[in-house]
Amino acid sequence: MTTTARTAFITGATSGFGAAAAKRFVADGWRVVATGRREDRLNALVESLGADNVHPAVFDVRDEAAMRAAIDALPPAFRNIDLLVNNAGLAQGTLPAQRAVLSDWQTMIDTNIRALVVVTHALLPTLIERRGAIINVSSTAATYPYTGGNVYGGSKAFVSQFSLGLRADLHGTGVRVTALEPGMAETEFTLVRTHGDQAASDALYKGAHPMTAEDIADTIHWIATLPPHLNINRLEMMPTSQSFAGFQIARQ
Repeated sequence: MTTTARTAFITGATSGFGAAAAKRFVADGWRVVATGRREDRLNALVESLGADNVHPAVFDVRDEAAMRAAIDALPPAFRNIDLLVNNAGLAQGTLPAQRAVLSDWQTMIDTNIRALVVVTHALLPTLIERRGAIINVSSTAATYPYTGGNVYGGSKAFVSQFSLGLRADLHGTGVRVTALEPGMAETEFTLVRTHGDQAASDALYKGAHPMTAEDIADTIHWIATLPPHLNINRLEMMPTSQSFAGFQIARQ
């Protein structure tokens, strides 16, 4: 257990990596500001982990006004943010670019890019003051393209590159910045991507031995609790069952 309570601000904490990370940090004595759209899930997290440990901030991460209002309304015990975990993100659709739905692309850009930079910008003064840390959840899709990955992969490539840029800009402040790039992990990710197709989600993960939300939460916690003179710039991780695909060849 840590001797002095620190505070983590975790976006997208209603499920998956975010919910697991909230539980992991509270277990280590941290306070957590847990954000998300689904109030019932945040309330369940508070009920499970305790109101002294978790503050629920209910807003859509794409809604800048609501996000800023939630930060302004943080109770005194939760104002001193030591760690920002930019976890909120999603994929929408699996179609190739020429058949993709434009609104899916816009949702990914608004969530994975625009919202992430707005939250980061809003919390940077506090993070600098407290010599804190930022962990941006990217993806292996940032590096390895695949059919149908188009804007999702592009948005995650932005997250990884933005993280490196932040690291350069924050040089000398003591603020650490990491891009965490997970591969296959079984959460609600595919269910969201396929607009609720449970069969598609089950088929993807069946027999694949994917990583779990807890695996990612443990990794986030490990990065955050390293000695302050150490920075993990980028960390790519996959389940052992996943590796690299071959090149495509179109034959005429």
